[in-house]
Amino acid sequence: MHPNPAFRHKAPDDETARLYASLIAEVGFGMVFLTTPDGPRVAHTPLYLRDAGRVGFHLARGNALTRHLESGQALIVVNGPDGYVSPRWYQDADQVPTWNYCALECEGTVRRLDHDGLIDLLAVLSAHNEARLDGAPWTMDKVAPATMSRLTEAIVGFEMDVIAWRPTFKLSQNKRVEERERVTAGLEASGAGAIAALMRALAR
Repeated sequence: MHPNPAFRHKAPDDETARLYASLIAEVGFGMVFLTTPDGPRVAHTPLYLRDAGRVGFHLARGNALTRHLESGQALIVVNGPDGYVSPRWYQDADQVPTWNYCALECEGTVRRLDHDGLIDLLAVLSAHNEARLDGAPWTMDKVAPATMSRLTEAIVGFEMDVIAWRPTFKLSQNKRVEERERVTAGLEASGAGAIAALMRALAR
C-alpha cells in the first residue's frame, strides 16, 4: 500500500512506546526477514518485547535464517488488525476499494542468546501467553528435564536491538470525519471489529 504520511501514527514518545508494546503483546507473533547468501528469507516466530528497544524471538536450529542472523541487520514485521473497505460505505460515490490495516516494522541488529537467555525468553513467552487463558497456567517445570533439554537444543534464541520503528496505521485518516464514521460502521458490520476499534481510538 502507498506509504501516505497521514498513516504514520504520530504521538508523544511515551504513548508511542506503549502503542508498539501493546501491538506486539496482543499479536505476539511476527515475521523476521533477512537477506542471506542464499537470497532473501523469512521466518515466522513468537515475539516478546522486553522493553522499548529489544525484541526476543526463537527459531528452529535448522531454520534457513538461524545460521545467518547473529550480528545481522534484520527486519521484524508485526501485522495487526485489518479489514476490507468497500466504496459503498462512503457518502461520496467517487471512491474505490481499499484496505485498512495496522503494521509495525522493527529494524535492528540481532544477537544470539546463550542457553540461559533462551530459557529466560521461553519462560516469559509462555507466561505471557498462558496469562491470556483461563485456569492454572502451564509452566516449564511440568516438562521432564531430559525432554526440555532435548527440545531446547533444537531451537536458538535471539534478541533484536531495534534501531528503527516504522509503524503504519492506515485508518482512513485521509477521509473526512463523517466518512471515517461510515467506514468504521461498515467494518463493524462486516465483522472486522478489531480494526474498527482502532479507528475509533486512533484516527482522530
